[in-house]
Amino acid sequence: MFKKMMDALRIKDIRHRLFFVLLCLVIIRVGSQIPVPGVNRSYFAQWFASQTGDAFNFFDAFTGGSFSSMSILALSITPYITSSIIIQLLTIAIPALEEMQRDGEDGRKKLTTITRFVTVGLALFESIAMAVGFGNNGLIPDMDFAKAVTVVVSLTAGSAFLMWIGEQITEYGVGNGISIVLLINILSRVPQDLTSLYEQFIKTRSNAAWGVLAGLVILAIILLMIVMVIILDGAQRHIPVQYAKKMAGRRMMGGQSSHIPLKINTAGVIPVIFASSIMSFPGIIASFVGKSNPGGVWGTILGTLSSNNWFSLKRPVYNIGLLIYIVLVIFFAYFYTSITFNPLEVADNLKKAGGMIPGIRPGKPTSEYLNRILNYIIFIGACGLVIIAIIPFFFNGVFGASVSFGGTSIIIIVGVILETIKKIESMMMVRNYKGFLSE
Repeated sequence: MFKKMMDALRIKDIRHRLFFVLLCLVIIRVGSQIPVPGVNRSYFAQWFASQTGDAFNFFDAFTGGSFSSMSILALSITPYITSSIIIQLLTIAIPALEEMQRDGEDGRKKLTTITRFVTVGLALFESIAMAVGFGNNGLIPDMDFAKAVTVVVSLTAGSAFLMWIGEQITEYGVGNGISIVLLINILSRVPQDLTSLYEQFIKTRSNAAWGVLAGLVILAIILLMIVMVIILDGAQRHIPVQYAKKMAGRRMMGGQSSHIPLKINTAGVIPVIFASSIMSFPGIIASFVGKSNPGGVWGTILGTLSSNNWFSLKRPVYNIGLLIYIVLVIFFAYFYTSITFNPLEVADNLKKAGGMIPGIRPGKPTSEYLNRILNYIIFIGACGLVIIAIIPFFFNGVFGASVSFGGTSIIIIVGVILETIKKIESMMMVRNYKGFLSE
């Protein structure tokens, strides 16, 4: 692996791209330490630490801790991710957006421009909500209009800057820039989480042997989750395709065999993000209105939706929230796949190209066959996502091992790293070098 990394660095173009990515990541981490002008950082740190639920933990993990420290990058790229998801969902409801999606490169550029504007709008809305929601309670000392505007502009500009950095990485670096920005934010919290695990389960052991055993168990669990994510990310179902022979002039063309690769995890990490966001949303609203720890029925509802209370032996009623979470992950796996993969369109394209699935008639029968296979593998992929996502919840609920790099974070980390390695490999193969993934 080291030799192949050195081979990649010997290629001037790849070396420059990797150094550019590294420079951008350094800028991001430096920016995450710059506070928003005029805010009381100690107030927000104390307020964040006082929250008993996990409403903001999911958000803070995606910002690399910038949210809890109220830096200028506190919103991170979450507005961009949200706007991208919104635009993708709207393409099935708005014909004009659907037409842009099918319009090739020009349509993609138009959708990208729309996504940028929606990102700035969402960042502006979230900044105003934070300034108003927290400003009067001590986040902004001696709050007035000018100070509130400064906070709003700083947070909005920080989010827009990260979006721009991500696009520059995509164009001049390696891999998907937005994904890499998200990756470095999540990775920045891993040392802190590992330190917490060490102090909680290893350092406190009076017997050294038990401490070593606890460390090995933690390492085995993390490695198991990584292996599961790698398997889930690479698993595919190949649908065989046979193309008919055609006469082109005096030559017989076609007749070759191919396949349609259907990924088992067709929706990626999107179902987990959607489900986690929906489960966290009521807690975020309650925190904004000062009702983060209400009693009675509302307290039970918020406790049920908080993953910190799942697998609780003292209050098993909270496990209803876990069941809701599992249902949401499976639902969004089917929903998101339905808007990104169209079996009818694939069947029509096969028919036009003279291809067919052996034993299946072209046209509608092919579409129905693909739909049956797709429903089957979506369920398998969704179950895999659920297992990976709830493993940290189990150890949090039973053993109190609360960390930010849960199943969602590990799926993102492993997925982005594999995607980046494949990108570097493809660039090396163009220059007749062996890639990272070759034997």
